[in-house]
Amino acid sequence: MDIRFDLFENELATRFAKRFAGAALVIQDSPLPKATQELVSLRASQINGCGHCIDMHVKEAAAAGESAVRLHLVAAWRESTVFTEAEQAALALTEEGTRLADASHGVSDETWALVRKHYDDDQTAALVSLVALINAANRLGVITRRKGGSYEAGMFATALKS
Repeated sequence: MDIRFDLFENELATRFAKRFAGAALVIQDSPLPKATQELVSLRASQINGCGHCIDMHVKEAAAAGESAVRLHLVAAWRESTVFTEAEQAALALTEEGTRLADASHGVSDETWALVRKHYDDDQTAALVSLVALINAANRLGVITRRKGGSYEAGMFATALKS
């Protein structure tokens, strides 16, 4: 299957993408740990089946020094010993915030309490915003059938400069 619509070749979509990228920069520059940002983005992308975003976040995380073991275990983080309690809280929030239609409770009070235990206000704001943003990015990728495999680490940062 080919890409349905190239958002980077449409003027309106390009204007939107620049603003979307600006929001992503706010989160990237936040005090939320970079490793957590990539793990959260990867997990939401796995749930949503966005090959392009999975490709991007695996490669960005690996380029930043994330271990292959941790990247491989993100999908099974509950059955793994390689994630900190704070990362587990972020991954739980990611799953519950991504699967809103699958659960009547949305984000549980238990998960929220764990997030607040491990993250200050700015980190929590960044984490909640990141979950929302990556879900939007996943939808853009899946709807337009943007495929994974060709992303190279650093491409996103390079595109933002142009």
